Amino acid sequence: MASRLAGKRLIVVGAASGIGLAVARALVAEGGKVVIADIAEDGGRRAAESMGEHARFVRCDVSDEASVRAMIEAATEWLGGLDGLVNNAGLQRAGPIETFAATQWDALMAVNVRGVFLATKYAIPHLVASGRGSIVNTASLAGKRGGPGIAAYAASKGAVMAFTTASALELARRNVRVNSVCPGFVDTPFNQPAIDFMGGRKAQKDLVKIMVPLGRQSTPEEIAPLYVFLMSDESSYVTAQALSIDGGVSN
Repeated sequence: MASRLAGKRLIVVGAASGIGLAVARALVAEGGKVVIADIAEDGGRRAAESMGEHARFVRCDVSDEASVRAMIEAATEWLGGLDGLVNNAGLQRAGPIETFAATQWDALMAVNVRGVFLATKYAIPHLVASGRGSIVNTASLAGKRGGPGIAAYAASKGAVMAFTTASALELARRNVRVNSVCPGFVDTPFNQPAIDFMGGRKAQKDLVKIMVPLGRQSTPEEIAPLYVFLMSDESSYVTAQALSIDGGVSN
């Protein structure tokens, strides 16, 4: 029986689908006890039920401070404490800068940046109390190099990377590690706005073949093991890192 995360009490924010769902499943498979936090109630409940007694769903709107605070309280009560937090909730929007609505910019920042800050803020006391805390923030290849049509999204993920570094340095002496994962092209519906901007799936596949040395997108299941590593004691000396998992684009 897998036990790399035996005894670990974990929260995955944004785990009703996509990368977050794959991560939550991988954490449970490795022995973790996981709270799935998401605004999507139906998907979140189905996800938790599919993982059995070691997972539970808690609704959370990451842009709302009261909702995040309540989620952390409910999650830590059920878990009996907290050893790890995955900030994966995200929003994707695409479009030219000159026609991109300010309301869309604000929505991206509210979910992708504010949400990471709020969950981190309320999780810190519990992670410090555990004596072995780990936070993993989902950033993106876009946060490292951007691209046409995704300026707002890239800005939000760049902010996540900067927040990761600063919070890692702030929390290091309290034995809480903070890292970010930067996926490249991942085959998930989350990226549909960017795919539409590129001109559709065929155009995206053609771009992937040109840009990605491995010549293909990844699946969420290929991304999840990196989160398992960062949640485990195997990564006890890893902090303040932005780890790329993008098929060789970042080289």
